[in-house]
Amino acid sequence: MPTTHIRTCHLCEANCGLLITTEGRTVLSIKGDPDNALSRGHICPKATAITDLQDDPDRLRAPVKRVSNASGGDQWQEISWETAFAEIAAKAAAVLGEGGAASVYVGNPTAHNYSVGGMIGHLKRAVGARTNFSASTVDQIPHQLVQMWMYGHNGLFPVADIDNTQTMLMLGANPLASNGSVWTAPDVKKRIEALQARGGKLIVVDPRRTETARIADEHHFIRPGSDSALLIGLLLALDEAGLVNPRAAAALLDARWDTAWAALRRFDIATCAAACGIDEATIRDIAARLGGGEPAAVYGRMGVSVTSFGSLNHWLIQLLNIASGNFDRVGGVMFNQPAADIVATAGAGSYGRFHSRVSGHPEVLSEFPVVALAEEILTPGAGQIDMLFVVAGNPVLSTPDGTNLDRALERLKLMVSVDMYVTATSRHAHYILPPCGPLEKDHYPTFLAPIMVRNFAAYSPAVFDQTPGTKSDWEILAEMARAISQARGEPAPNIMHPREALDRLLQRSPRGLSLADIEKHPHGIDLGPLQPTGDTKLATPDKKIDAAPALLLADLDRFADWLAALPPIGGDTLLLFGRRNVRSNNSWMANSRRLAKGPARCVLMINPADAAARGLESGQLVDIESRVGKVQVACEVSDDVMPGTVSLPHGYGHNRPGIQLRVAAERPGVSYNDLSDPLLIDPVSGNAALTGVPVTITAAASVVAAA
Repeated sequence: MPTTHIRTCHLCEANCGLLITTEGRTVLSIKGDPDNALSRGHICPKATAITDLQDDPDRLRAPVKRVSNASGGDQWQEISWETAFAEIAAKAAAVLGEGGAASVYVGNPTAHNYSVGGMIGHLKRAVGARTNFSASTVDQIPHQLVQMWMYGHNGLFPVADIDNTQTMLMLGANPLASNGSVWTAPDVKKRIEALQARGGKLIVVDPRRTETARIADEHHFIRPGSDSALLIGLLLALDEAGLVNPRAAAALLDARWDTAWAALRRFDIATCAAACGIDEATIRDIAARLGGGEPAAVYGRMGVSVTSFGSLNHWLIQLLNIASGNFDRVGGVMFNQPAADIVATAGAGSYGRFHSRVSGHPEVLSEFPVVALAEEILTPGAGQIDMLFVVAGNPVLSTPDGTNLDRALERLKLMVSVDMYVTATSRHAHYILPPCGPLEKDHYPTFLAPIMVRNFAAYSPAVFDQTPGTKSDWEILAEMARAISQARGEPAPNIMHPREALDRLLQRSPRGLSLADIEKHPHGIDLGPLQPTGDTKLATPDKKIDAAPALLLADLDRFADWLAALPPIGGDTLLLFGRRNVRSNNSWMANSRRLAKGPARCVLMINPADAAARGLESGQLVDIESRVGKVQVACEVSDDVMPGTVSLPHGYGHNRPGIQLRVAAERPGVSYNDLSDPLLIDPVSGNAALTGVPVTITAAASVVAAA
């Protein structure tokens, strides 16, 4: 007899409501939930891929151990959970007993799995890990750092109120592909159409004419990595036109507001326009629209985060929303008031309490930049990483200079991956511990609720009972932490069940809801639209906005030097930037048959002028070479990318030996991060500068790799 389950999709930040119809353990259909007040019936192609992940024959169902075979190679041997935990614990204790150091790397999917977050801390403590890493430093860490400094907590995300704004400026964002990133905005296309229907305007700034740019009212190409120039130009244009008016936010500002402006007025609009490639008249027009009195919102995402000025960019975006009178305003940007409020119940974050061993990077929110992971493994000396635990991550494909990280992982004395698959990263592990299927876990968007475009709460129970003999991610981490602690002669950690921890978090939050309260509403509880909060959400000691964080003011000097030395765009060297497709999510959904079908997507986009200068045509194989690596892929000649730039998607490169992903192997593509450079970073946050990587493009002399 068919049964319909109400669930939230956990595969990306949109958190769309789903209706999953099953019979036994077979999924018959997955549809959007029209009664979900956040997603309103919308889903994207990724939702149907949940079935592929649940039923994938390549997904590991039991722990495996890497052992040598008779021919001298490696093979995977299935072992019991008891054996896995006992052997890992004994080896971890031995490595630590010999003076070795441990580290933990946490991947992107953990942000979509509320039950894992608390367990990571137990594992870190069990292995004494101090040098920890995550996908945050190839993603959103500049957001969090700027928020911590300006508003007092790294989780205070000002959310763009697209449902009520009249002007929305998007930089380096493509929500029609991402469904909203660090901005939970499901059904975003209809939200944009509603904005336009009420006479509003969407302005997109991006070096590519993206899917979102195609439906925007305006699209402007920008030199990759030059966003700070545009943002400073917009602020100066507001100032020049007498349009700086913080409105209600004025009460939240003090002398540091004037300090910020004094630092910015050293620059001029003409120089900024020349640097970013957007003319002065356009900059003034956009500024006039933002500061014209009607609600407006500025939203910047990956394209402005993964640059050498990622932190500066997000500071300038905050200043622009404040200066135009759109901070804490309906139709502008406002803080969410989620049911489970980690801002009200968790620490604000930290910076610079200690520094990395080799390159001296400051700690940011208790972790080091992932660009330092390989050097921390390869460089001898006290504190050298000998043991690594990777939780739901694939850093070989998702972090800079994956080829070097490949080499580094081979020297580890112990590596453990908590992963469903044998991937480019987990193939190096000594043990892989696979979690149960995705439909065998419950879901709550603890870490994503603060970035929703509406106050909303929904809890999803598991669709299926857990397959006998399997464990959920949190159980794996909890039992491994216990085993290692005991092997080291330490007390076993006191671990709370995730449901109990979630219930406590909900009840301690300002709304005071319990998990039982939320479970009574399977389609979710609509807690209403975003509303101004005044100073009630600010977590700074004086309840004021720090508009002039010292390290960001100082970084303006580095920006001025960059501005003065900026070479013209184009010539022999082109600037590489990334992209994604709605059918992908980093590297971890590449084995879905439903998502992989259709045209090949791992192709290099190149402008017709740059292609002609190199004698290239669409479909031709090209070699792409950066300082650190070289890959070969087919090119697509398109005027959707601006001259002087090329674009390659991320999340590919599934052709390394030992990967066991049969669908992905049919069209493995090449890894963007075999080209990205670990020396290119935002030194303030440590975030990798994946945008604007200098590369050369030539016709392939011979075929060296399948694309």
